[in-house]
Amino acid sequence: MAYYKDSINKIFNEFGSSISGLSKEEAAKRITQYGYNELQEKKKVPAWLLFLNQFKDIMIIILFVAAVLSGIVGDLTDTIIILIIIILNALIGFVQEFRAEQSMEALKKMSTTQTQVLRNNESSVISSTELVPGDIVLMEAGNVVPADIRLIDTHSLRIDESSLTGESMSVDKISTDLTEDNISLGDQVNMAFKGTLITNGRATGIVISTGMQTELGKIAGMLHADEVSTPLQYRMQKFGKNLSYIILFICLLLFTTGVLRGEEPLSILLLSVSLAVAAIPEALPALITIALSKGASHLTKVNALIRKLPAVETLGSVTYICSDKTGTLTQNKMKVIELYEQPIAGLSSSLSVLQMSMALNHDVKFTESHAPFGEPTELALVEYIIHKHSFEKYILLSNQYSRVAELPFDSDRKCMTTIHHFNNKFLVITKGASESLYATLTDEDEKSLLLNQSEEWAAKGIRVLAFAYSILDKLPEPFTYETVEKNLIFAGLAGLMDPPREEAKLAIQECKTAGIRPVMITGDHPATARAIGRQIGILDDNSLSLTGAELNHLSQEDFLKQVENTSVYARVSPEQKLRIVKALQEKGHYVAMTGDGVNDAPSLKAANIGVAMGITGTDVSKEASDVILLDDNFATIVKAVKEGRRIFDNIRKFVKYIMTCNGAEIWTIFMAPFLGMPMPLLPIHILWINLVTDGLPALTLADEKAEADIMQRPPRHPSQSIFADGLGYHIVWVGILMAGVTLATQKYALVNHIESWQTMVFTVLSLSQLVHVLSIRSDRTYLFQQGFFSNKPLVGSVALTVLLQLFVIYVPFMNTIFKTQPLSLTELGICIGMSLIIFHAVEFEKFVRKQFHKK
Repeated sequence: MAYYKDSINKIFNEFGSSISGLSKEEAAKRITQYGYNELQEKKKVPAWLLFLNQFKDIMIIILFVAAVLSGIVGDLTDTIIILIIIILNALIGFVQEFRAEQSMEALKKMSTTQTQVLRNNESSVISSTELVPGDIVLMEAGNVVPADIRLIDTHSLRIDESSLTGESMSVDKISTDLTEDNISLGDQVNMAFKGTLITNGRATGIVISTGMQTELGKIAGMLHADEVSTPLQYRMQKFGKNLSYIILFICLLLFTTGVLRGEEPLSILLLSVSLAVAAIPEALPALITIALSKGASHLTKVNALIRKLPAVETLGSVTYICSDKTGTLTQNKMKVIELYEQPIAGLSSSLSVLQMSMALNHDVKFTESHAPFGEPTELALVEYIIHKHSFEKYILLSNQYSRVAELPFDSDRKCMTTIHHFNNKFLVITKGASESLYATLTDEDEKSLLLNQSEEWAAKGIRVLAFAYSILDKLPEPFTYETVEKNLIFAGLAGLMDPPREEAKLAIQECKTAGIRPVMITGDHPATARAIGRQIGILDDNSLSLTGAELNHLSQEDFLKQVENTSVYARVSPEQKLRIVKALQEKGHYVAMTGDGVNDAPSLKAANIGVAMGITGTDVSKEASDVILLDDNFATIVKAVKEGRRIFDNIRKFVKYIMTCNGAEIWTIFMAPFLGMPMPLLPIHILWINLVTDGLPALTLADEKAEADIMQRPPRHPSQSIFADGLGYHIVWVGILMAGVTLATQKYALVNHIESWQTMVFTVLSLSQLVHVLSIRSDRTYLFQQGFFSNKPLVGSVALTVLLQLFVIYVPFMNTIFKTQPLSLTELGICIGMSLIIFHAVEFEKFVRKQFHKK
């Protein structure tokens, strides 16, 4: 349908709608008729196929074939048990992948954009997925267009349609009908299309198509992005691949040695394959995904919504947090605390020129209950007028001097102008930064007053808004910033204060302790920025402040010399934000950058972690970000950094746990023949150990709480290996020790002719791995200082695994299945005692590390 040619009334009739919008009941019916306003995603892998995919691994296939061959030659019990264990392993892998997928699905739902609509002539904000054809939508700069929309009313509207048409320049939009036929999308200037970005102005429009019926929906097949592994997952997958080759070589060597020693080929093949399956850490990618998605879910509870999963693991590497001031470091509750009014006649009997300007020049709207909502600074101005003169007086004034045109605020001009009817003439009111209005005035005395008073207030941390006006007989042509914002008369100043958040002060101190440099970047007056910076602890005697103008005059070389020591930037443009981010990155830093506006998108994209504001942030800034702060609070960024560090610590712990245990199994099987002892374990023992150690205990390490000193450490360098800081050495020496303890138990049992020697070996290796997981819960704190039950899921999983092991040892039918024999209390005591050697050795390692760090 060529809706761009149709009149608005015709479209209203076709969709059974009006300028007041649909009724809520009708909107609900249309959801059923048209479906939700969302693009169809590529078909998800069904659960049954996800389960079958667990059997694709070549090692599982080989093990399956070996188990079948074992059954053919007569050992049917082994075959059945091995097949059961294969299925149990597959179930655990399936549950891990399914949970990770579900977690990511939940996160996607939480990041759905919101849209302002009219329903029953009442304005409300709904999820964009609930839009239906016929809905009346209100849009403004910063919004992503939520559906295909025919524009009804526009004010300086410009839309970036590059995502749809490839045209890099924003398009000026109008609301009048077009008459030409077969116009291309780029020329349909009275239409707004789903997925495009509003860069300027505001508009009202009627939804004409949603979901897959939109222009974007028609090419949706080309928009699906493949899921990307996180950097850590990629490194671990690469490591796992290389490790697999080494383990396969060891297993081949084991098989060859066993055959040469006269072992039965099928038995030694089964053992070799079982060892390969146990030793290759195939569970690591799934465990990492679960740790990251659980961390992301946890962060939503502290008001940090993770949009991109890699952000969870990389938050712990942040060295600089560049934050906006308003609403993030402060309460975002601006209050007018000072007025400077020019002693001239007012335009009404009860209001001065300044107060009249405050009442008229803004974009604040009201709910049904007369509660104002809008940009915080403008809210403060309106609330001041209403408090001083009453809501009724404010409405009367707004109606009497109705707005006829406007020049919206932009970050380059730093001002906004509205034009109002005034006694058959036009009243021009301009509001903005003092420096911006200075150039619009003609009277030199007024210019001096403006600057002097602004400087005085700004030095106290007061935000200054300047107002100027003029009265015109007619609107100038062309109607531009240059023709309207000139030859103005100074109306006065409003001084506002946005108090710092108390929690931000504490968070800034925590940042500094954690080796993170907080930086404030604001468009505010330099004196205001410095005053707030000192109040909250960002700016001190050892740090610098810079203005945007000063930054412009610095060469890149000079800027790089002082960027690391600059804590406050004032009157900074979005382009300069990008320069700051890149300069810090050039110095080797890992930067988190906050932003809320359309023009913040480039710096959010460029930053290592882009952080958008959930309350004041535009759709564009949210789309460009990695993290969204649902409460716009700086303290939440610090909580997110702490959580990122905790998650990475826990990932290191289960890498340490799994790799150490796998190494112990390899050393035990590989070294026994060289020490002149029989094969210490059967294939079914290896598979059982693999099942219980790579199962619940490893998974519950993700629930481990943060170390006490987690925010007293310097940030981790993003390129640092996960095996750094002694983790690789730990895997080697503890793996060898665990194998040594196991083989010593075997030697002792054989020398003393203990019939159940193999059960003892099996038990020592199992229990050693379980005491190991308890001791590595912290790298620095002894277990009993940490609190034995501080991670109840882990303790519970260890207890359950111990019970299962005892079940295998002492239940008669399990003896038959697992080729085990009941142990006497003495033999069990020996097994427990030998296993505890591992626990005490790892605890002693913590003691050595502490002594080393003291030096």
